[in-house]
Amino acid sequence: EEPQPAAVPSCPLPSKTCDVARSERPRSCCGMAMAGFRTAKYQLPEWHRRNAGVCYEAFTAGEQAERGRAEAKHLVKHAAASAQRAQQYSKATLGQRLQDVHFWRMELQKEIMELDAETKLLAAQKLRLERALDATEVPYAVVVDNLECRERRQPPDLVIDEVERQLLKEADLIRDIRDLLKRTIIQATTQIRSNRIQKENCELDWSDKVETYHIDDKCAGYCSDSTNVQFHPSSVKFEENASTPKSWAQFSHDNISRAEQEKLASVQLRSLIHSIIRDASEDLRRQRAAGDEALESRCRELGDAKLRLEQRLQQILKDIGEEEANIVNLKEAIRAKEAHLKVAHTRLYDRSFRPNVELCRDEPQFRLVSEVEELTVFLEALKRKLMESEQNLKNLEETRMKLEKEIAVKANSIFIDRQKCMSYRARYPVDLEVASYK
Repeated sequence: EEPQPAAVPSCPLPSKTCDVARSERPRSCCGMAMAGFRTAKYQLPEWHRRNAGVCYEAFTAGEQAERGRAEAKHLVKHAAASAQRAQQYSKATLGQRLQDVHFWRMELQKEIMELDAETKLLAAQKLRLERALDATEVPYAVVVDNLECRERRQPPDLVIDEVERQLLKEADLIRDIRDLLKRTIIQATTQIRSNRIQKENCELDWSDKVETYHIDDKCAGYCSDSTNVQFHPSSVKFEENASTPKSWAQFSHDNISRAEQEKLASVQLRSLIHSIIRDASEDLRRQRAAGDEALESRCRELGDAKLRLEQRLQQILKDIGEEEANIVNLKEAIRAKEAHLKVAHTRLYDRSFRPNVELCRDEPQFRLVSEVEELTVFLEALKRKLMESEQNLKNLEETRMKLEKEIAVKANSIFIDRQKCMSYRARYPVDLEVASYK
């Protein structure tokens, strides 16, 4: 409690009456002659009154000076105590302000470190996305090469089979994965930029807090004995753009809140990136297995078809040999029957020269005619059979050529599917998720 000033009772000063004896001396006639001297001098009562007034004024001035000294002494004591209390209170408020500044400075520093660490983790996930995107180039090139190689199959085997459907599905899947990875990379880049912008805002706020802390700490160290203090009258007024304690705290709170939001969005995006890479890798692995299985099945199917064609070709070659032997036998039989027919014709011709009545229709004549007819029928039948055999041989030769062509087509298809496609697919990355870490 401030000390109260001492009360000085006020009382009127004692009055003193001075009696001056009047002179009873009669006025003389020379008074008029001495008038010039009398006007420059005081009368005795006036002199006494003046002395009394001077003494009163001196007494009054002394009384007033004494009261002034007492009031000054009290004012000095009161001002000293009040200034000390004001200085201590200001120092206490500066100390409290230092605590508040230190609290928000540490919170901002913590948020900056966490946001920086989160940005680095997100950048690592973005690098995984880029590596995964690069790793999809080989599978896509493999699939495109497989499709182009299979376009070189010959027309009988140039069919839209299960292998082609699986390869087209795989190509579409890889394109979708690449598009998804590219969109996610853009999203990650945007989030990293947002993280860095918010980190910069927090760093600016933190830097201001550090500077403010040093200023207030310096101010808290000032005292009356400090040698580096001086008058700054213009600093007493408030700045127009000065903030209030509420807006000051709200500003840092908003920065930290936005940083927390960006950090949460970054954490969610990292989890999404991990899921995307894992799911894409699993989908690609399953589709690759489906394509490999379809190729294996198609190669087995082509191999079985080629084997059946080769077996059939062996049988056709055997039939061709037998048919050629049959044609040779038929030609020999025809030649033999023609020789017998020549003999019969010659006999009939020679007997036609028998003279007169000897030209008889005897039994030998009938027999020779019957033999000629029988031989003619046999020859016609043999010639027809020869023609049929020759046509059959021609058909067998055409069938042989078709089989050989089909076998060559199947061999070409097997070469493309097994040697070109399957061997090239061996370069396929084992796992997209594993490739994203390399």
